[in-house]
Amino acid sequence: MTKLFLQEVYMDESDFEGTLVLEKIAEINKIDEFFEALDSDDFDQARALMRRAGVDGETIMMVLRKMRAADGEH
Repeated sequence: MTKLFLQEVYMDESDFEGTLVLEKIAEINKIDEFFEALDSDDFDQARALMRRAGVDGETIMMVLRKMRAADGEH
């Protein structure tokens, strides 16, 4: 029997560039909606907007992790 091991690959936070996310959000004219989602901790809306803007899944997960880490600190 063969065992398969899946390795999760996480983007290093030093590689994260929030400006690129904002540029993609700006391309769909949803900057205000995105910041409202961030400010209100609306993870579903933030995720939906990033998907609509074509942000890759790894970057979306990084943004959501940063949102969780900042919860209550704004």
